[in-house]
Amino acid sequence: MPKYYIKTYGCQMNERDSLQVAAMLEGRGFSAAEEEEDADVILINTCSVRDMAEQKALGKMGMLMRYRRRRPWLVLGYLGCMAQSRGEELLQESPGVDLVVGTQKYHRVVDYVERIWRERQERLMDDERRPIVDVEEEEGSQSAIRDHRLGPGQCSAFISVMQGCNMRCTFCIVPFTRGKERSRPIGEIVEEVRELARRGVKEVTLLGQIVNLYGRHEFPRVGGKSPFVQLLEAVHEVEGIERIRFTSPHPIGFREDLIEAIGRLPKVMEHVHLPVQSGSDAILKRMRRGYTAKRYLELVRKLREARAGLALTTDIIVGYPGETEMDFEATKELVRAADFDNAFVFRYSPRRGTPAAGMYGQVPEEVKEARNQELLGLVNKMFRSKLEEHVGKDVEILCEGRSKTNEQRLTGRTRTNKIVLFEGGDRLVGRIFRVRVKEASGCALYGEVEE
Repeated sequence: MPKYYIKTYGCQMNERDSLQVAAMLEGRGFSAAEEEEDADVILINTCSVRDMAEQKALGKMGMLMRYRRRRPWLVLGYLGCMAQSRGEELLQESPGVDLVVGTQKYHRVVDYVERIWRERQERLMDDERRPIVDVEEEEGSQSAIRDHRLGPGQCSAFISVMQGCNMRCTFCIVPFTRGKERSRPIGEIVEEVRELARRGVKEVTLLGQIVNLYGRHEFPRVGGKSPFVQLLEAVHEVEGIERIRFTSPHPIGFREDLIEAIGRLPKVMEHVHLPVQSGSDAILKRMRRGYTAKRYLELVRKLREARAGLALTTDIIVGYPGETEMDFEATKELVRAADFDNAFVFRYSPRRGTPAAGMYGQVPEEVKEARNQELLGLVNKMFRSKLEEHVGKDVEILCEGRSKTNEQRLTGRTRTNKIVLFEGGDRLVGRIFRVRVKEASGCALYGEVEE
């Protein structure tokens, strides 16, 4: 039986796509390899949001080529966003790659892998490789990611509810790699959630490039509610599902009906990831984000008023073209004012084909790095303070299983998405219960199970 191995870079959407491909491969008789050196098929699911992610994928593929010396039948392929944006160019960058499949063709991967594998076993490709490249748009691809491979005791799952983005932020390559917004019907999503609940899943995370704009072009508002609020309500009614999360939203998608729903629906967790990108109005305008710092902070206020104990996290880009010291100071001021629980801070990375890549005022790398480190210092200080607020308190967690870094401990997440580590037996996996927090350290909380 041939074995496969999938290496994933990037966001939760990529992780979900990789799980879909794995499920389809296993449905055709392939089995998962524990290590890449044991695999007959190795696929890299790529990200294009930053240059570093692309360079990692290219470097990884170069390293994988060495396995061909002892396994000439090995099938190697690129999937995902970099495959979509570069297409056949990757055949030149990585000579010997067999497969380049874009973001709308994950459901085709198993057919292509099977074809290449069969031909290679029949020794038709010993002398001349026949690579497959498929990056064409395909209608209905938004509904192709719905099969789930669950591990033992798995209690949480990602649900892809839409694909693509129409926003055209000047720094972002997603509209080019994922295409236009395409949403799945509510009934189809709800049935997927019901099936997961029947299999023991208690928490679902709804995924979309801009998830809170779900269905705005395909489905009508009903009773003054947006399609996304209708979706939240429908998932909320599924028996067995106890927790609902969603990512990643856009600030302009938080209308009054969604803010009200976050306050009204108890299964929706008290955590919102709300990308701000910058605290400078001048930079936000250059980014084409559609809001000001003042409007963003007003949204933060409304969300916290709607839901007590709400945790907010965000994304921030430093060193954007034209960013001055005054702009950077405005970003730090917004971070303090918003009182984030945590933030993902990135140095601006030019993406080929995006407007920002050709803008005047490109910031030197050493300035980007200095600002990145300064803002990380501020964010990490705030994060540690937020963790320490939990010491001595009881928190509700969903136990996800053994810690990846310490098999002696179990791990779970609070309603506000904080990681909690604690000791206990496997009988706790998949259950929701309370833990008394004893200590805050690093990026996690440490606690004891309340009997």
